[in-house]
Amino acid sequence: MKAYVFPGQGAQFTGMGKDLYENSPLAKELFEKANEILGFRITDIMFEGTAEELKETKVTQPAVFLHSVILAKTLEDFKPEMVAGHSLGEFSALVANGSLSFEDGLRLVSQRALAMQKACEIKPSTMAAVLGLADNIVEEVCDSIDGIVVAANYNCPGQLVISGETIAVEKACEAMKAAGAKRALLLPVGGAFHSPMMEPAREELAAAIEATTFSTPICPVYQNVTATAVSDPNEIKKNLIIQLTAPVKWTQSVQQMIKDGATLFTEVGPGKVLAGLIGKIDKEAVTANA
Repeated sequence: MKAYVFPGQGAQFTGMGKDLYENSPLAKELFEKANEILGFRITDIMFEGTAEELKETKVTQPAVFLHSVILAKTLEDFKPEMVAGHSLGEFSALVANGSLSFEDGLRLVSQRALAMQKACEIKPSTMAAVLGLADNIVEEVCDSIDGIVVAANYNCPGQLVISGETIAVEKACEAMKAAGAKRALLLPVGGAFHSPMMEPAREELAAAIEATTFSTPICPVYQNVTATAVSDPNEIKKNLIIQLTAPVKWTQSVQQMIKDGATLFTEVGPGKVLAGLIGKIDKEAVTANA
């Protein structure tokens, strides 16, 4: 079965999407429509902007989403039998499988980015990568720390990202090293994504998601929150709302997709991060880039 996977924030690079814009009339039309919806020329930043400009949350999230979705729409043999996206990538996956329209997906991603930015400014918060520890050890260490710190991204076995209040995350990093982690290092991010610190953003985005029409998809989406196949629009909505404060169960999602018959994982979007993670989750998995 053909599975298509969509990356999240962090996959962006200057020049992303430029070849699509120049070589596909459909891509050009969709990029220009995106400029109108967003109210600024995101294409200028994507194609010619600096790394710093691309790193702004209000730019990064729509940029990665646009690259993935427009690339999917220009693929000749795009017939997904299952889809999944990492964090932000879940919105790309939902447009790709027909749950969301291009326009509604872009509006939600833009609102998500702005809501997350606001939540980041409320209290000092951050994320850290922990390498070389079993999932349950990471969870136990987080539970032992005073303050808010939780497992946020289950990327692949031996690679987890933790998220929370800056002081709590720093303490957790020291405790992870003491517990045998190969590395525990703070990430250059603006806040604590996929943690309780995102509650204000979750509330804001919930209203926007509730007001948006979701359709029955052409194939199931394996959602971050459940790591299971979901096709019911109401369930998709509910999980999408929870996603901002809940962990990204990427390892579990990929394992479930393989169990359900995935034979080829094609990464659609900038970079090859997910293909790399999938290879670590299952050494037999076959991956490709769109």
